Amino acid sequence: MLKSCYIHIPFCDNICSYCDFPKIFYKKDIVDKYLDALDKEITNFYQGDILDTIYIGGGTPSSLSLEQLNKLFRILDKLNKSKNIEYTIEGNFDSINKEKLNLYKKYGVNRLSFGLESIDSNNLELLDRVVDKNKVINIINYSKKIGLNNINVDLIYAIPGETISILENDLSFILELDVPHISTYSLIIEDHTKLKVNKILNISEDLDYKMYKIICNKLKNNNYIHYEISNFAKGGYESYHNTNYWNNNEYYGFGLGASSYLNNIRSTNTRSINKYLNNDYSKDFEYLSKKDIMEYEVILNLRKKDGINLLIFYNKYNIELINVYDYSSLLLDKLLVLDENNLHICEDKWYISNEIIVRLLGCEVK
Repeated sequence: MLKSCYIHIPFCDNICSYCDFPKIFYKKDIVDKYLDALDKEITNFYQGDILDTIYIGGGTPSSLSLEQLNKLFRILDKLNKSKNIEYTIEGNFDSINKEKLNLYKKYGVNRLSFGLESIDSNNLELLDRVVDKNKVINIINYSKKIGLNNINVDLIYAIPGETISILENDLSFILELDVPHISTYSLIIEDHTKLKVNKILNISEDLDYKMYKIICNKLKNNNYIHYEISNFAKGGYESYHNTNYWNNNEYYGFGLGASSYLNNIRSTNTRSINKYLNNDYSKDFEYLSKKDIMEYEVILNLRKKDGINLLIFYNKYNIELINVYDYSSLLLDKLLVLDENNLHICEDKWYISNEIIVRLLGCEVK
């Protein structure tokens, strides 16, 4: 059953040096045309499902004007929302203001996700970002004042030139904001980004791992639950939208470059703004066999603290996981742990989760 919908807003006032998501500089006339195209796509492909989560991401949705945000939310009003919907919108602190926050509240948004990334001047210069600490504090406080308490803040670490001291200072600042959700990402230098073009290199794996452990320990000591490899939350504030992805459930994706998972087909829209504005989605399709779907289930589920629920797996696929992937040797090597019906990677092994998952998929029963 469909529960989630992702909406991509590709516009930004500033292009960050590390970003490889579909994005373009903000231009009013292009935004207006884009919203019309988005409206058409939703009208053509949305099947009326009741949604438990909506996530407006980007890009930078908060770069839109008040008038354009009004138009966006009126378009999204055609989506059927459950009574307890988690309704998230992303934003940057440099493009958000009280009026936009009030508008979010008016249209039922109840979760905010902010890209802070760092407060260190050298980090910000490399990432091509601008952060005003006072504005960050004021926006967080005002959001809470109007009842938008469910707030995520993103942190990027393992930035070339970053020291342990800089990381600890970033963490301390975020903790002082007292938000219930924190997402942390080790900087990956992707193809077709400014960092890659400028031949910036990643930091050493040893330092990356040391920073990861510092983050995990610091947040755990401040009562955050490490519920997914990159995500930490106070109890009850886990991201339901992202959890739906990790549970391998189906979802809609609308907008430039957006991905959908419907009827055992994964599809991704064109990244060409000209094609999208002409209602040419040029989707890439991946038609999934039962084996493919089970593989996705394993890869995504093992990102979570709780891992794979073996009963749910059996009910979905009518086969025991052990008869698909013989994980017994990974149990013996203590790379996987079986707690009652949950097969998971221990938190102290999450840093090497990719290697563990590759080994598990190599244990396919022929």
